Amino acid sequence: MLIKLYEKNNSQAVLQEIIDLLNDGGIIIYPTDTMYAIGCHALKERPIERICKLKGLDPRKHDLSIICDNISTISEYTRMSNPIFKLMKRNLPGPFTFILKADSRLPKIFRNRKEVGVRVPDNKIVNELCRLLEAPILTTTLPLDENEDIEYVTDPELIEEKFGKEVDCIIDGGIGGIEPSTIVNCCEDDFEIIRQGKGILDM
Repeated sequence: MLIKLYEKNNSQAVLQEIIDLLNDGGIIIYPTDTMYAIGCHALKERPIERICKLKGLDPRKHDLSIICDNISTISEYTRMSNPIFKLMKRNLPGPFTFILKADSRLPKIFRNRKEVGVRVPDNKIVNELCRLLEAPILTTTLPLDENEDIEYVTDPELIEEKFGKEVDCIIDGGIGGIEPSTIVNCCEDDFEIIRQGKGILDM
């Protein structure tokens, strides 16, 4: 199912359909401010396990990431120092993933690693979905084979062609980007950029 959404003035009925799908354990593909991503309700373990299987991820070995609609929501699911809070406040929303210590409110699948990546993308579509869901959305970039055309993870119609049978809904928010987020490890008071992607961190 391919659904076209815009930065504003979306049908409330269509948005509610997507929220109901997420609450029922569905999996969606959606735009961010970096690349298209695949995700689900971040507090429901079964769809998270389904996504890990789809991407070949072992949650015991790979950090999982969530999208929140604002920094206050991030603080409900993670533990952070005041300097890290200020760092995020200067840079979010934006193309950054901050690795923080996971709080006990997150499902056990996150606590295996004791850490979680958090994002507040500069993308009004996914941020609105987060706000309406009143919960974080699990996020991970779409898998792309080495010899595959990049359009299969940037063009919504080709994304549907490739992943339409694997997920429950694909949100068309226009052509997506090809550059991943910058990853910043913030598990200690000091922070470390462990992958430079889109966006320059304001330190």
